[in-house]
Amino acid sequence: MKIKMKDGSIREAAFEEELGKNAFRHTTAHILAQAVKRLYPETKCAIGPSITEGFYYDFDFAFHFSEENLAEIEAEMKKIVKENLQLRQFTADREKAVHLMEERDEPYKIEMLKDLPEDEEISFYQQGEYLEMCAGPHVAYTSTVKAFKLLSVAGAYWRGDEKNKMLTRIYGTSFPNEDMLVEYLNRLEEAKKRDHRKLGKELGLFALLEEGPGFPFFLPKGLILKNLLIDYWRKMHAKEGYVEISTPILLNRQLWETSGHWEHYRDKMYTTSIDGTDFAIKPMSCPGGMLVYQMEPRSYREFPLRISELGLIHRNEASGTLHGLMRVRCCTQDDAHIFMTPEQIQDEIKGVARLIDEVYSTFGFPYHVELSTRPVNSIGSDEDWELATNGLKMLWMT
Repeated sequence: MKIKMKDGSIREAAFEEELGKNAFRHTTAHILAQAVKRLYPETKCAIGPSITEGFYYDFDFAFHFSEENLAEIEAEMKKIVKENLQLRQFTADREKAVHLMEERDEPYKIEMLKDLPEDEEISFYQQGEYLEMCAGPHVAYTSTVKAFKLLSVAGAYWRGDEKNKMLTRIYGTSFPNEDMLVEYLNRLEEAKKRDHRKLGKELGLFALLEEGPGFPFFLPKGLILKNLLIDYWRKMHAKEGYVEISTPILLNRQLWETSGHWEHYRDKMYTTSIDGTDFAIKPMSCPGGMLVYQMEPRSYREFPLRISELGLIHRNEASGTLHGLMRVRCCTQDDAHIFMTPEQIQDEIKGVARLIDEVYSTFGFPYHVELSTRPVNSIGSDEDWELATNGLKMLWMT
């Protein structure tokens, strides 16, 4: 395939190469957007990248869009492919770029442009009447896109921020020939048969109902399995010297302010008022665990003190991110807090790593480990963070 780059140069790349596949599917996203603008001229375009298995494009429709509209769009996309439109690349300064998008009444593009440096050259690709602000790369002609399918429709907040408007995201995929597309669609159908949401209900394990989006219902067989896992968890932690506690799911605002959650995590928390006092359902068990630790005087002779909890937590996750049991608004979290002296840090980290490895190995889960360092908005002294981080680093060296 001939690939048109941001600088206007042409490169050759096969679909199997990352460059080729990215350009191919990125172009398909542009074909989708061009078809949408032809059919529904009042629609505003946001972004449309290629992704691992295909592409998507986010739109702001002036009407209620549904999957029933996809067939009409696919038909228009096929017309654009047959027109064999050439993708022409050019650049413009920011002022000119904003003017071009204003002419086309594309507010989302204008917003993105205004976030860029004033002296930045903006890359554009044009195919027929459709103009897109884009860094590329793309194939040279629309006729290169031989086979494609629009797969689904979902909601997506503009720029991933739930305070912004909810846009309509259209997902699709594309391939150089029909056989590759059919093979991929068949794989999707087989995957749907193995979808844990479908199997969970069919096997009587759990259900996800409209009355409680993101709040799973565990059915009799599912609860048997859950309780067996809890028994396994308890035996393992008892063997490793943990004591178990259970803390309330509802605690007052003052605690969450002290912990920093009220300032940094408030949007994800469910809140209520009791007797004129604000309360929040816990999104994690840490503050409650600290209260238990503070209930009595402690001696260094008790350390390491390993406290575990199966905490029922609730988090106000965005509806578009929910996915079966993989992303929920309510779950039982394996939470633990270990109190230790500085000299015990490395041994305790090794103990936690051993626990993790045992669980993942038992259930056949492959995993890899990454070192997470101090975030920008953190609580605690520089010295404590350095001590803890160095302890984690030492794990890699032993």
